[in-house]
Amino acid sequence: MKIKLYSIALAIIASSATMAQDSTTTKTTMVNPNGSTQTKIETTTGSGTLTEYVPGTTFIMKETSGPVTYVYGKTVAYVTKSGKVITENDLKTRIRVGFPVSVQYVLDGSNRVISSVVVDD
Repeated sequence: MKIKLYSIALAIIASSATMAQDSTTTKTTMVNPNGSTQTKIETTTGSGTLTEYVPGTTFIMKETSGPVTYVYGKTVAYVTKSGKVITENDLKTRIRVGFPVSVQYVLDGSNRVISSVVVDD
């Protein structure tokens, strides 16, 4: 019985840790046979509730670790989970403070630079 309870407790702790964790950002530089280099950057995803939002200026989300500030990249795509692009006219109603969102970003030094914002369908 003790082993079974211990196993259940470990499963709950592991699933909680996974839910609170962002995926990791990986930057890989490869040297091609001709001597040139190729860099591959994988984006990271963060999820939470939007707490401050001014388009093009301010984007702060409350995540499990607390408030996280993001900066805007040169271009930011706004899409739904199913992949539908959100038009500029729809931004005012689809992305608002208090709404759940996910962002895909890359790290640039200590800045989290948004490449896309994903909202529920």
